[in-house]
Amino acid sequence: MIKGLIVAIQFLTRLPLNIVVDFNSENIKKSTFFYPFVGLLLGILSSIPYYLLSFYNVNIASFLTLMMMIILTGGLHLDGLSDTADGFFSNRDRERTLEIMKDSRIGAFGVLSLILMILFKYILISNMDVKLPIALILSMGNSRLVVLLQIAFKKIARPGGLGDMIHSSKPMRYIVIGNIIYMGIISYMGLQYLIPLLVSILVGEIISIYTYKKIGGFTGDMYGATIEIVEAMSLLTFWGVFQWI
Repeated sequence: MIKGLIVAIQFLTRLPLNIVVDFNSENIKKSTFFYPFVGLLLGILSSIPYYLLSFYNVNIASFLTLMMMIILTGGLHLDGLSDTADGFFSNRDRERTLEIMKDSRIGAFGVLSLILMILFKYILISNMDVKLPIALILSMGNSRLVVLLQIAFKKIARPGGLGDMIHSSKPMRYIVIGNIIYMGIISYMGLQYLIPLLVSILVGEIISIYTYKKIGGFTGDMYGATIEIVEAMSLLTFWGVFQWI
């Protein structure tokens, strides 16, 4: 399991964990157990600039927090979002859509998706006040949990890709156990924190329906896009929960 944790950190983050571990099926399978918890770690680290600077200037603190989120993940999920936007909004058939998503070049829809997503997250972060750290930490955990559900229960659109490699490792048992523990932690913290988690799962299902319609299953790019979209919607839900509860 230690090797699985190392693989999860090395795959989902750009933290300087220079430990050589085989990227084999067994370690990939075990790494899925840790996805939500690595998300929590990313949220904790990303919240540090906001925690330290928001009392002086919210805009600067929010910008540095967003920058930290991008740096810690290496922009990996934003890349998936832009590739997905280029493919899905090209209005081409399934095979051409997959080819566009695989192309390393970015198009107009990819650029627009990045601008809108980064702007939306900045607005959410800058309007969350002192409760931002807990919202960000749990939102980054929620998004990784939703991706695990897609890995475990949804079809793969393209064999041989990154998504297929994770799915083929048959990680179902580790995913289920990890998600149950994560949900238990959220429930213990307070029932109000379950609302963004449930919304995140619902958003994940909506994404799944649309993805099946467009390309018949998931790819590694779609997993990245899901993380970005669910993360933003979880933050939005936290904002609403903090306003009314």
